[in-house]
Amino acid sequence: MAFRCQRDSYAREFTTTVVSCRPAELQIEGSNGKKDVLSGFHVVLEDTLLFPEGGGQPDDHGTINDISVLRVTRRGAQADHFTQTPLAPGTKVQVRVDWERRFDHMQQHSGQHLITAVADQLFGWKTTSWELGRVRSVVELDSPSVTAEQVAAIEQSVNEKIRARLPVNVRELSLDDPEVEQVRGRGLPDDHAGPVRVVTIESVDANMCCGTHVSNLSDLQVIKILGIEKGKKNKTNLAFLAGNRVLKWLERSHGSEKALTTLLKCGAEDHVEAVKKLQNSTKLLQKNNLNLLRDLAVHVAHSLRNGPDWGGVVTLHRKEGDSEFMNIIANEIGSEGG
Repeated sequence: MAFRCQRDSYAREFTTTVVSCRPAELQIEGSNGKKDVLSGFHVVLEDTLLFPEGGGQPDDHGTINDISVLRVTRRGAQADHFTQTPLAPGTKVQVRVDWERRFDHMQQHSGQHLITAVADQLFGWKTTSWELGRVRSVVELDSPSVTAEQVAAIEQSVNEKIRARLPVNVRELSLDDPEVEQVRGRGLPDDHAGPVRVVTIESVDANMCCGTHVSNLSDLQVIKILGIEKGKKNKTNLAFLAGNRVLKWLERSHGSEKALTTLLKCGAEDHVEAVKKLQNSTKLLQKNNLNLLRDLAVHVAHSLRNGPDWGGVVTLHRKEGDSEFMNIIANEIGSEGG
């Protein structure tokens, strides 16, 4: 069956009934980098508003009767909600979703579908995997190389389709429906049960998918492709942001730009040139400083060797010295039997 979150991705709360509650454990990242284990309960509901992780999309966060749900996982046709407080079977409960996280995942996931479809249409590249990350998302393309011009063409095309306000529809097909064979997808999970869910971007793409999606591409607002990276063998990773993530990225970038303008005392258009000049000046100063330290090391070595306390053994501590400075002194003194 499709969960309520899949039938209506925009729903933020609803009422349902607890079916079962059993003891469970959850592994989480500890403060020291090791795994910590939490004791709690797996709560199963008649239906759920919280998406269980799957299809490259992380799970939703939310509450059941104001009790925090720390993880949601799919088990066949059911969803396990991990809580640290038990809920009695038969209890009517109010489920609320963390809407900011949900809508962010909707934007990134629908954005991935759009990028995947456009990359295939323009250049024949298939998407072999994708990751919805905390900061950015990555689409793995089945191509050994992608040029900057091709990236620009994909970005222009996806944003044109967003401005065209194309509808996004979700349908359920029976597993034996002939149309299933015509739909793009990477196969179904071994424990899949019930109808096949198909997400269609009007006139662009139809794809088997279990995730939550926007109902119109206009809700994506904008997609920004951050760049490409070398992926696995003969693959290329394309990193992107969609929707509110683009606005947050612009806010961070603008903040950095203002700070650099103050520090460099020039306009944003001159930042790169100003940094290059600083780098060249720093390199020259480092070179001159190194030459002076070498001269000073030789002078100090000669002073120690020619001093009244010379006896073949000397002790020297220099706070701002480095290994090269001390090695020069050791070599200079050592050549005279010190």
